[in-house]
Amino acid sequence: MEKVDPTVAGFVLLAALMHASWNAVIKSDPDRLASFGLVMMAGCVFGLVMVPFVPLPAPEAWPFLIASVLIHVFYYIFLLRAYAHGDLSLVYPIARGLGPTLVAIMSGTIVGEFLNFRESVGVGLVSLGIAGLAFGRGIPDFSERRAILLAVCTGVTIAAYTVVDGLGARHSGNALSYIVWLNLLEGPWVFVFAMVRRGPVIFDYIRKFWWRGTAGGVVATIGYGIAIWAASLGAIAHVSALRETSVLFASLMGTFLLGERFGMLRVASAFVLVAGLLAMNFKIG
Repeated sequence: MEKVDPTVAGFVLLAALMHASWNAVIKSDPDRLASFGLVMMAGCVFGLVMVPFVPLPAPEAWPFLIASVLIHVFYYIFLLRAYAHGDLSLVYPIARGLGPTLVAIMSGTIVGEFLNFRESVGVGLVSLGIAGLAFGRGIPDFSERRAILLAVCTGVTIAAYTVVDGLGARHSGNALSYIVWLNLLEGPWVFVFAMVRRGPVIFDYIRKFWWRGTAGGVVATIGYGIAIWAASLGAIAHVSALRETSVLFASLMGTFLLGERFGMLRVASAFVLVAGLLAMNFKIG
């Protein structure tokens, strides 16, 4: 399988930091639904601003765009519900940890991008390391079962939209066009749902905390745009694995910003994750 260019890999790592950052913003917000709505609306505004400057995606890309919007709706539902029942340091690693393995399987059977043995071991180590980060405080107790189940469902949707968007960007004729239209089409729905659920109260929230959602939206839009662009150029499974290093950033944010303990198991898991990335992207000899 083709490798990811080092420059592209650097941008993907930046996207990983961005992804962890906006998730931390939402998790720490007193009203996650309203905050998420603002994040998505910021992406929609980005799409509106950029539409005049990019060509329409090729007709072959539209089925992927529609499928991606539908998958993202379920992703948002599962993610919000998971954060309502579990900590960032539990939900985020499980959800993101499923991604590399599932994407590797899906990209092999659907896209024809098969991993060799070394790369397969690397993907497995990345996923094992990320999952280990989720259990840094020990085996979750019975009360956390709902959060874990929702995190698993979130992980499945992450893998699905990663493959769909990677293929969609490749079929679009212009990756930026695909990114712009994806933001435009998926942006309003969470905000509309938040307005229905919160009623007029949401406008009070916007007046007080508009900057949080706007900042999170800018970071989320740029970060995922980088990921789609990278997937349109390189192997989807490699891009997915690199992007999931966001778990390291999320764990650090959970520790230093949200007061969640890191622990020795998470330190060991971080080393396993790095070993997996090395196995995937660097050939010895």
